[in-house]
Amino acid sequence: MKFLDLARVYLKSGAGGNGCVSFRREAHQEFGGPDGGNGGNGGCVYAEAVDNLNTLIDFRYQQHFFAQNGRPGMGKQRSGKDGEDIVLKVPVGTEILEDDQETVIADLTEEGQRVLLAQGGNGGFGNLHFKSSTNQAPRRANPGQPLVELEVWLRLKLIADVGLLGLPNAGKSTFLAATSNARPKIADYPFTTLHPNLGVVGIDAKEFVIADIPGLIAGASEGVGLGHRFLGHVERCAVLLHLIDGTSEDVVTDYQTIITELEKYGDDLADRPRVTVLNKVDALDEIEQAQKINDLEQASGGKVLAMSAVARTGTDNVLRALATQVEDRNAREKAEENADEGTTGWRP
Repeated sequence: MKFLDLARVYLKSGAGGNGCVSFRREAHQEFGGPDGGNGGNGGCVYAEAVDNLNTLIDFRYQQHFFAQNGRPGMGKQRSGKDGEDIVLKVPVGTEILEDDQETVIADLTEEGQRVLLAQGGNGGFGNLHFKSSTNQAPRRANPGQPLVELEVWLRLKLIADVGLLGLPNAGKSTFLAATSNARPKIADYPFTTLHPNLGVVGIDAKEFVIADIPGLIAGASEGVGLGHRFLGHVERCAVLLHLIDGTSEDVVTDYQTIITELEKYGDDLADRPRVTVLNKVDALDEIEQAQKINDLEQASGGKVLAMSAVARTGTDNVLRALATQVEDRNAREKAEENADEGTTGWRP
């Protein structure tokens, strides 16, 4: 299935049906009077998050979604039929934006979450509605309310616990393939990964999801390479895994390149918890490995792990470090939920 994480759709709710002006006129009926029914309500347009989707590719082939109009009222006190609603099925993690691509209408982060995007018009009242003791033969009815028409953007941000970062050919896809059942494309040329990949990894009876995104290069914030387009997929991650190619001549420059692009992207990604790893250490001798790790620790101000995804050495240590960060995030979120329940819950 082709991956698509951005789509523009055109939505139109249903207009309300008009009310009816009608009077009962039948032979041999002593009493007549107004009997015009109300118009039906127009259909609404909703978006709902579902669990069995991971791409917006369906919205490439259909961009227009129109709900049904309400039917007009009729005589003999018959109300018009309501128009049918339209429900857009989107993957969990989809943001719905206004046409400016900046204003967020809704963020669907849980399965089954539903949001109203376009309200259908109410049906108009028939003349029976206006009957009273002082107005026994009303000759007026309301028209149905008009429809709502708008354009919105759907932007998918994958739900993952760990985000993989690094320059092209840093070994991100190799690491994902070595630690999970995911099978991303792996080759010896840059930008092998052209769209994000997800993999579920496990260590010490703990499981979490890793997202591998295309590599960043210097100037990505200005559109160089694949740009910053895919960084949105790691915004929700608890921790970032920064892989650095150990065979590079200047690992510190490689490290700073990614950090600079994170700072330019914003959204506090540069301040997100990170695990920094020197990859491909199987190609280094002990002296080179120690020197490059020392240089990276001085540049990052933190601990740097060593790993070889191809040889699968050191990968367990990396996974344990990631699992610790994910558990810390989950514990904080649970504590915040408990605190909210304590302040809003009922007390005697």
